[in-house]
Amino acid sequence: MRHALAACLALAVGCGPVGTLLVLRRMSLSGDAISHAVLPGAAAGFLLYGLSLPAMTLGGFLAGLGVVLLSGAVTRLTPLREDASLAAMYTMALALGVLLISVKGTSVDLMHVLFGAILAVDDPSLLLVASVASATLLGLAVIYRPLVAECFDPEFLRAAQGGGSAVHLVFMSLVALNLVAGFRSLGTLMSVGLLILPATAARFWAGEVWSQSLAATLIALASGYFGLLLSYYREWPSGPAIVLTAGACYLVSLALGARQGLLTRRLPRRHLKQ
Repeated sequence: MRHALAACLALAVGCGPVGTLLVLRRMSLSGDAISHAVLPGAAAGFLLYGLSLPAMTLGGFLAGLGVVLLSGAVTRLTPLREDASLAAMYTMALALGVLLISVKGTSVDLMHVLFGAILAVDDPSLLLVASVASATLLGLAVIYRPLVAECFDPEFLRAAQGGGSAVHLVFMSLVALNLVAGFRSLGTLMSVGLLILPATAARFWAGEVWSQSLAATLIALASGYFGLLLSYYREWPSGPAIVLTAGACYLVSLALGARQGLLTRRLPRRHLKQ
């Protein structure tokens, strides 16, 4: 449980700001696509080296990055939009990954890869997650200004610096890194939950990029902590419990959030009528 909690804390530190910027760029579904695209690379590492953390991590990262590059190339060479090309590729990647694991592994191995086993996180896995969180914060610090500019006015960034494509590639690499770090703990199907749900919930509480990133990180931390408590006392699977806790935070934020929450938007109108 201590290792699982430490892994959740490290994941929250990396996923909070990355998820916020992903939501601001209207690319939430791209995160889901990349999380599925990680699977065939992780499966290839599993086929070659078994449950080897370095092999599955490297394979997953290369597969996720490869899908990003391929979808970008398809977008530039054809009329197809990036979200459509990502959707097509992640569907194929998910099917290929399940097929590869099923060839050599068992149904238990497949369930671990798809849904994770956070209570089985060991020291090397914890070191990987912490390293990815540190690299994420460092990478975001380097590209923060052009990345925020691209979120709100991508044409201006291309005209002023001409570096929009490089910034986009670095950012998507950070997204892939965090999803690869999360697949060992939460699985390829669950890791995107801790990336997107806290970020969407944070939009109802904060208005600026830095404050949304901080709020998303705190919500992810709380989701990891209380999700683990629920899984321990109720004997629920840990990964789904953590993601469902993050989902509950989103629903509460949607209803009661200080910024455009459903109920808080109606309160001033009622006071005006009275």
